Amino acid sequence: MSFTYAVIGSGRQGAAAAYDFIKFGNAKKVLLVDSNGKNAKSVAERINRLTDSELCSYIIADVNDESLLISILSEVDSFVSAVPYKFNYGLTKAAIEAGSSMTDLGGNTSIVKEQLKLDEQAKDKDISIVPDCGMDPGLNISLITYMLKLFDKVEEIKSYGAGLPQNPEPPWNYELFFNLNGLTNEYYGKAILIKDGKVTEIPCFDGFEELILPEPIGKLEAVVTAGGLSTLPWSLEGKVKTLTNKTLRYPGHWAQFKSFAQLGLFDETPIEINGCKIAPRDFYHTLIGPKISPRSEKDFGIIRIDAAGIKNGKPHKAQIELIDYYDKETGFTSMQKLTGWHASIIAILAAEGKIVCGAVPVHKAVPGLEIINEFRKRGIAIEIGRASCRERV
Repeated sequence: MSFTYAVIGSGRQGAAAAYDFIKFGNAKKVLLVDSNGKNAKSVAERINRLTDSELCSYIIADVNDESLLISILSEVDSFVSAVPYKFNYGLTKAAIEAGSSMTDLGGNTSIVKEQLKLDEQAKDKDISIVPDCGMDPGLNISLITYMLKLFDKVEEIKSYGAGLPQNPEPPWNYELFFNLNGLTNEYYGKAILIKDGKVTEIPCFDGFEELILPEPIGKLEAVVTAGGLSTLPWSLEGKVKTLTNKTLRYPGHWAQFKSFAQLGLFDETPIEINGCKIAPRDFYHTLIGPKISPRSEKDFGIIRIDAAGIKNGKPHKAQIELIDYYDKETGFTSMQKLTGWHASIIAILAAEGKIVCGAVPVHKAVPGLEIINEFRKRGIAIEIGRASCRERV
């Protein structure tokens, strides 16, 4: 059986998802839906070249045009939302109206909670809605759900993740491979974690530590950032003592960006300067955006999960580590693959009827081992075991 898929938004991650639908989703058609026809046309042509097919086409549509989107999605079995998170609640309602399963790249836990409230409506339409897919949150959560199966009782889970340039250039030593507003949101406000068995708010930039990764990566710095665990903390409250999520960067990054936060540059409330009103975040993005735009596509992605608990009545520790690199054959960055493919994998499983119907969080949608096996099919290996004795899965 073949399926019709769609991707709303033809940016970096959307392109990777469209490619994956054709390569692994038994697609009969993939629609790229975007208000930018020029970009959508270019991406569709690229995907067809990479897949040696003519299955990818594009439609010009504004994400705010609800009636047009419903009309488009009524012919679609499953789709990925690859547009900014503020559109995802409206797209969820459109998906339900159209009867199409949906995954999205999330980015805002409050909106995700509102999407999950539409569970009964999604069940009535016999479709699956899975928000907050991607790399972090998303794939890291899938790996955590697998890690939970390795213990009789888990006491501590520490999640680390990053997408970084292979060849960092000072003074920033960082390049942004996804949406700038998404990056700022990760650094803004408080993260929801578990401390002493209870859901707890922890300020961003707290919990500084250094990690040594395999060469040639070497030393990286980690701090708490927001949004990386989606709704998982509420599900694991009382079941684990500690659940943390930290983002990895090259040395010096956190000192720079914490200073920006302390200056108030991440705030969205407009302030008046010489008679003009401007949001500090808009000013900051205008300045920082060009400085950290990718100069090269060569990146790498990291996800590492450390856990401790009890197995067979004895203390036990385990680690999952994924390190992936830019693919010169397809031109996809690691960030595109790990983010876009996690969303497309779950969308494919939804089209195939392998996910429970309703609006469900990532950690309840698909078993972690199934996600690991799907990434293995796509050539991405994941190391599982003790740090000193790992096995390839």
